[in-house]
Amino acid sequence: MEQTGDTLFATGRGEGAVRLFLDVTTRHPDDWRLAVTAATIILRHSSAYDLVEAFLRPVLHRWPDTVPAWSLLLHVRVVRGDLAGSHALFAELLDRYPDESGTLCAAISTALLQAGHPAESLRILLRCFENGIVTPTLLKNMGIALFCLDRSAEAVSWYEKAEALAPTDYGITFGHACALIKAGRLDEGWPRYFNRHLTPDDRDAWYLSLPRLCPGDAVAGRGVVLFQEQGLGDTIQFIRFVPDLLAKGAHVTIVVPRPLVRLLAQSYPAAKVCETGTLARQNGYNYAAAIPDLPHIAGATSLWDVPAPIPYLHPDPDDIARFATLLPERRPRIGLVWAGEWRPQSIHALVDQRRSTTLATMATALTPVAATLVSLQLGAPRQEIADWTGQTLCDPMGSVQDMADTAAIMASLDLVISVDTAPLHLAGALGCPVWMISRQDACWRWGDAIGRSPWYPTMRIFRSREATLAPILKEAGMALRTWARNWRPARKT
Repeated sequence: MEQTGDTLFATGRGEGAVRLFLDVTTRHPDDWRLAVTAATIILRHSSAYDLVEAFLRPVLHRWPDTVPAWSLLLHVRVVRGDLAGSHALFAELLDRYPDESGTLCAAISTALLQAGHPAESLRILLRCFENGIVTPTLLKNMGIALFCLDRSAEAVSWYEKAEALAPTDYGITFGHACALIKAGRLDEGWPRYFNRHLTPDDRDAWYLSLPRLCPGDAVAGRGVVLFQEQGLGDTIQFIRFVPDLLAKGAHVTIVVPRPLVRLLAQSYPAAKVCETGTLARQNGYNYAAAIPDLPHIAGATSLWDVPAPIPYLHPDPDDIARFATLLPERRPRIGLVWAGEWRPQSIHALVDQRRSTTLATMATALTPVAATLVSLQLGAPRQEIADWTGQTLCDPMGSVQDMADTAAIMASLDLVISVDTAPLHLAGALGCPVWMISRQDACWRWGDAIGRSPWYPTMRIFRSREATLAPILKEAGMALRTWARNWRPARKT
């Protein structure tokens, strides 16, 4: 049931998975493990917390001492925001099941981390260790908590302890890699990151059977397929290493989703660029590489090795001129992005909630300001513009077809302010001044508690110090008004 359920959810057939779970648990009412498995899978792939509780309640009514069910319920309480209730339940369960302290501590610390409360998780974990409770999961969670609190150098040592106890645990080995990279130890981090489980957009693509390109492989005269793995922002960040392969004589084909095809074709005319799913099987290719592997393949062993030329992506001049006619003449012009794409899995949805905000929250904090505001927002959050009644917001995104169009708009802006999402990377790759509004538990790529990024020299980072973005947006608003007062048009040379 577990494998089938995972497959159904992974292929967009979550309703079919739930029907399967209901059928199986109805036919086997005396096996509580089936209901707990169903709840676990639903929680793994979605945010359907009511449904999770619906599977757990009968189990706890009939078998009230089922600790795995209590652990899941504890997780749900935390991620739903009931911190007081979850702490009370945790204390009650510790009293009732002292022999299950490790399991219960793992459950609540994991949930607190996923819900964006690393300091609370850290407090519970330290108490566990003081009481002599040590497991690989708890050691890993300690590493995650410190990572999220921008204490990555400390996190690495906890991951080392966890890995010593569970050397094949993927969550531990991958987290260890990310902590090393965030701590700036790229020479150790990239090789470990290279060993991650790949998640390409097209899992059935023929080129995935090609040898995986590794550092030191001879590429002169060889065909290399570079494919998107992870998000658009990851591709934009790491595509900068393509010139390294071209300079070594590789014949490069880049396979990416449609929104990036035209922009990358314009920026790398010596490479072939194809939309995901359209590259026909053919001879002449010797290697394939996931685009996030490129720093490791290029030998970027320190942040000093990050390629410096900015911009490295280039919009079409005709597109720039076309979109400039849609923008108000008043300068400075400031582009806004307040939300990233929403993902269905609970663990990702919780991150998306923390990294995103609303137009009302962002614009209220940033205005009034002596500037023209321009929306760069796509997707469902763009609909919020209709309800915005504050300072005028120009919205040219109805004419945007792809990232090349968005890049053309950015070329006429003086500043972009964005949450951590693909347009942020795009602005940085274009050399546009960009301010990132970062969640507290920032991604590994942004390092620890610094206001700048070696990946994007024109970026300034506003790091939240709590679970909400509202306070850091207020700080950014004060900085923006000062910036606008001091802004002067760039001199034409």
